[in-house]
Amino acid sequence: MVIEQIDGEAGGVVIRASTRDGPAACPGCGTAPARVHSRYERTLGDAGVGGRPLTILLQVRRLFCDSTECGRVTFVEQVEGLTTRHARRSVLLRRMLEAIGLALAGRAGARLAGHLGIAANRSTILRLVRALPDPQVGTVSTLGVDDFALRRGHVYGTVVLNMQTHRPIDLLADRQAETFANWLREHPGTEVICRDRGGAYAEGARQGAPDAIQVADRWHLWHNLGEHVEKTVLRHRADLPEPIGDGPPDDDPNPTPDVAPPTAAIGEKTIVTRTKLRYAAVQELYSRGVSLSSIARTLDLDVATVRRFAHATGLDELLIKTLQRASLLDEFKAYLHQRWTQGCTDAARLAEEITVQGYRGSEQTVRRYLHEFRTGRPAPKPHPAAPTVRDVTGWIMRRPDRLDQEEQLKFKQVRARSRHLDATAAHVAAFAEMLTGLHGERLETWITAVEADDLPHLHSFTSGLRRDHAAVYNGLTTSHNSGMVEGTVNKIKFLKRQMYGRANLDLLRKRVLLAA
Repeated sequence: MVIEQIDGEAGGVVIRASTRDGPAACPGCGTAPARVHSRYERTLGDAGVGGRPLTILLQVRRLFCDSTECGRVTFVEQVEGLTTRHARRSVLLRRMLEAIGLALAGRAGARLAGHLGIAANRSTILRLVRALPDPQVGTVSTLGVDDFALRRGHVYGTVVLNMQTHRPIDLLADRQAETFANWLREHPGTEVICRDRGGAYAEGARQGAPDAIQVADRWHLWHNLGEHVEKTVLRHRADLPEPIGDGPPDDDPNPTPDVAPPTAAIGEKTIVTRTKLRYAAVQELYSRGVSLSSIARTLDLDVATVRRFAHATGLDELLIKTLQRASLLDEFKAYLHQRWTQGCTDAARLAEEITVQGYRGSEQTVRRYLHEFRTGRPAPKPHPAAPTVRDVTGWIMRRPDRLDQEEQLKFKQVRARSRHLDATAAHVAAFAEMLTGLHGERLETWITAVEADDLPHLHSFTSGLRRDHAAVYNGLTTSHNSGMVEGTVNKIKFLKRQMYGRANLDLLRKRVLLAA
């Protein structure tokens, strides 16, 4: 190719060039032609120069193919690395737009292209991305599989990873067992399948690759255990507060009964009762096929609240979240008790004082709390706030050396007050040692020890382990895990947000599989 002229115009840069009499070969048979049929000018867009669009006006030759065995009569010569058949963009420009589309999708990609001196709208960029060929899958010996939300709570898909290269190799339109089984049949050779605890993928793996080893991910095992531990702590939440002494200290000249603030007990009882009643009402209507919006109108509740009650796995799940709501006043109650005992009964003044200390609630909340003290009963003596269900669950699930001294002391006191929580903590510590050390041979012994204690929620966990025993044993024995799969799911979430959640699965699939 010979450059003949370069013009700088207001709209950009124009380069005039021609192929002249350079060598050419028929793309069909490879024969070098001897006769020129005609010449014509092609207009090609190319990468911008200095932020200005670049256009190449290229004069090319149409040539005769003299081979009698070739089906072509004429063909147009191509400049390697610059032109392709029927293209109005150079190879470089097309690759740039494809890379921009994979990285930024449509609107953001079009804005970036404009800054680079490339004229392309969002539809053009997305069309180029959709036209890209899928990567070849080949034989994958170790797979990772997990679900991701296309529309959270409604539509889910499946991502499949090559665990050796750590790259996604396919996205499936749903998370059904049959869909995953069909994919495995179409891609034989899988030896190891890393998955979560979901039954659909376990069944799909059994159907599609019966000879493959299934491995339950260790993070999901730990996460599932944490959920059951939280339910266990909730069941024994009565053991969390410190016991209040029956009598006053000997040096107290004016003994007063050590009574907990009335509003605390009443408030907890009220909210639990309300949660139970709402759960029963929502479940009863939902089981009859009534829509969520109709239930919301009937019960005078927000649709989001109805959805949470309808989709809850059980009442325990709702009670955990309900009882974990800490009052903004909790850390200031001891100070309020002290000031009330000293004679300060002005709620507005007390609200100002605790606001200086960091209180973020309203004055009305302080008034409601202090109202019980105006009935003539003495204010309760300050006593430490009881640890929450979430606090105790965290202490049980965390490494002991990551608790500070105060947390260690409180945790020790809770374990001393509750033999059930003490046994739960011991079982969790044994499971953690088994999980981190890959001691799968201890699994059966651990299950037997848990089932010997009166811990119903942990029994539910061990029942699940028995149903999926082979995969759990492999997860606690081999080095395989689903860490890269979880990372890819996070990447999918990022890409969805970048496309405002409106892209179809085909475009999302291209970006997930082809983006670097």
